[in-house]
Amino acid sequence: MNRNWLKSVALCGLVAMTMGAAQTLRAQNLTLEGQTGGFITPTAYVVYADKGKFFSHPAVGYHFVDASKVIGNIHTFSITEGFANRFEAGYTRSVHTEGNSALFSSLWHYSGMNIFHGKVVAIKDGQFGPWTPGIGVGGLVRTDDRFVSGALNQALTGTLKSYTNGDIYIAATKTWLHPPVPFLVNLGWKATNASIYGLGGQSTRFEGRLFGGLGIPLPGPFHTAIVPAAGFTQEPPNSKNLSAILINTSTGLPGAPAHVPTTLDYAVRITQKEHPHFAFDAGIGQVAGTIGSTAVPTGLPSPAPPVVIVPVNLQARHVFGMGLSLRY
Repeated sequence: MNRNWLKSVALCGLVAMTMGAAQTLRAQNLTLEGQTGGFITPTAYVVYADKGKFFSHPAVGYHFVDASKVIGNIHTFSITEGFANRFEAGYTRSVHTEGNSALFSSLWHYSGMNIFHGKVVAIKDGQFGPWTPGIGVGGLVRTDDRFVSGALNQALTGTLKSYTNGDIYIAATKTWLHPPVPFLVNLGWKATNASIYGLGGQSTRFEGRLFGGLGIPLPGPFHTAIVPAAGFTQEPPNSKNLSAILINTSTGLPGAPAHVPTTLDYAVRITQKEHPHFAFDAGIGQVAGTIGSTAVPTGLPSPAPPVVIVPVNLQARHVFGMGLSLRY
């Protein structure tokens, strides 16, 4: 549903990757869901552990997405621990505030959800030669997801249902910091049964989706690196229970599918060039605008029509997101 917002998130993920000039540089960059990567997109890196150490210093992250017009604002608080530069695991609490739409924000009138994640690096970036990409495999589980699908289940049956959904993914990431053009590129595939990282509810089935992005690291003032980036994330095409309220404008009957577009994002990351302990992200995402149409009661006496058909516009074509990651 909130595709444009996903776009913003995907781009930030690429930004994070371009910043990985060294193992320590890649270490603390956490996504919206707490994994090492960009704003949303995971990469084939894990939280860095110092040489000779099995445990890393923990990385913590805070992310904010302004989607207040309909969906509501999202705040996430994450902590992730790395193990031997091969594994990581962590927890994120996603906190949600109510949106401002009298018609549609009730689909998101819930406090948030829990996210548990883990990742293993099968092949390190450059392990078998300078052009060898890193390969990471991971997964996550979201619990207490009541957004959209849960809210509609309550409206249709009178019972509020809490969903559990998750992702299983593989990502290939390459950081190249040499002339003529330094870059970071990331490409991955995930199997998921969540729409828009759970914010769009439960998807109607478990299916494969692509994600990826590109960032260009540039030197900044005061020993910083600045990385503009762009990315994409494919979304499941529909959410459970959503078609029950969407109207086919040709027939006037319910049951129409939603239109959930691919998410795009455009962002920049600022971090330290060497031995970084912080990373700051800011960007704009294109998530979703009009995803369908629905019937709304007019409340007017006859002969006025009992309902009017209105577009379901999530007003998330241009949403602002920011994030801060710290490694101690």
